[in-house]
Amino acid sequence: MIKHGKRVVSVLALLTLAACSVGPAYQRPAVDTPAKFKEAYLSPEQARKWMVAHPSEGVDRGRWWKIFHDTALDSLEQQALAANQNLRAAAARVKQARALVSGARSALFPELDAGFGPNRQRASNASQGLSADAGNPPLTLWRAQAGISYEADLFGRVSSTVDAATASEQQSEALLRSVQLALQADVAQGYFQLRKLDADEKLYRKTVALRQKALDLMQNRYAAGDIGELDVARAKTELSSAQSQALGIARQRAVAEHALAILLGKPPADFTFGQDPLKRIVVDVPAGMPSSLLQRRPDVAAAERAMAAANARIGAAKSAFFPSLQITGAFGYESSELSDLFKWSSRAFLLGPLVGTALSLPIFDGGKRQASLDQARAQYEEDVAKYRQTVLVAFKEVEDNLANLRILGSQMKAQDDAVQAATRAAHMLHAQYREGSISYLDVIDGDRVLLQQQRASVELDGQRVDSTIGLIRAMGGGWGPVKIARNGP
Repeated sequence: MIKHGKRVVSVLALLTLAACSVGPAYQRPAVDTPAKFKEAYLSPEQARKWMVAHPSEGVDRGRWWKIFHDTALDSLEQQALAANQNLRAAAARVKQARALVSGARSALFPELDAGFGPNRQRASNASQGLSADAGNPPLTLWRAQAGISYEADLFGRVSSTVDAATASEQQSEALLRSVQLALQADVAQGYFQLRKLDADEKLYRKTVALRQKALDLMQNRYAAGDIGELDVARAKTELSSAQSQALGIARQRAVAEHALAILLGKPPADFTFGQDPLKRIVVDVPAGMPSSLLQRRPDVAAAERAMAAANARIGAAKSAFFPSLQITGAFGYESSELSDLFKWSSRAFLLGPLVGTALSLPIFDGGKRQASLDQARAQYEEDVAKYRQTVLVAFKEVEDNLANLRILGSQMKAQDDAVQAATRAAHMLHAQYREGSISYLDVIDGDRVLLQQQRASVELDGQRVDSTIGLIRAMGGGWGPVKIARNGP
């Protein structure tokens, strides 16, 4: 009775140990977070208007591109989310991570198996206590049995492995959201890039038409003897130059259209985007508080989950220094004759190791376990540094785009003035040339300056939209929920 009581106490002690974990408790490392963004420039009135028009909690925040009120962009974004192959690959990685979590959790439960079949064996004479020349024929032994094996999670090895797999799954989900956000931003930027090139093409078509008109005028005047051949040659040169530059824009547009098709998951031959010149778009986006960036940026969330997984792996590595308990058993029937296999007298079982002989305690391994622990700790330190660097880069990207938008606002006003002045100057030069007071070379210079200023204005319009999208992306604008099916694509 005393022995039985001691055995029960030992079992209870082991079960108590099974609830213990030697791994370090995880805490997210602190990062320096500024009180506000240095480049934030929206006035309280502007921010309030934006929040009223686009409340942060009242709409699906994953569809941030709707602030542009562009149905064509809406359609392209939906097509990309449905068919982009990089997004599908990221979704598949999430499914892989979920499968790894299920595999890790399976170690928390016993493993059961069943088997049936014969074994042909012959024990040695010495093991049977027989003389060396005694007869000892081989024996056929039939077995039908079920087996069970279980590792008691004494020091948290299994639970730490589950925690690491779970954190890795959450990291994969955050990376999926990061891929989704990058895709949304790339589609929007590619769409507006096409429209900017359309505006450039429209500008060059107008320029080519004006150059052709000027050449026709020069040829008429040359035929009338009013001017020399030099002015005609210059007009032809300007026309050819404008045509060449227009073809260059067309080449850029074709490449941009092909790139957008790939984002949509289509071959370029199956996608055509109609001409739609970009008009000025100004959308004020408040940056919010820097602290909210840590919750909204999916790449920051992924880096934080990588730290949590690394921290859990430290616990798994530490547990290798402590005893492990493996319990196995087999229950069923065995007989030398198949016809007697399932008789009551053929029943057999094996249970072991039992308490007292079940614990396996590592003594010496040449530093293998210590090396694994050192590696796990170093991996955690690396992930901490990566997390803090990711946060710093996130703040930088927000500040960069805020600065771009702030400065572009002033630059666009100055550029508008430059376009107006160049337009007036070009009109005056054409009038003076018709009056014969200046040479055609002055007209060419005036037209060239006007074209440069108009192109610069279109370029600034494109940069303004691009920086707006960049700011939303930097703030984690696509932080809405992402649902991945447990099964199927």
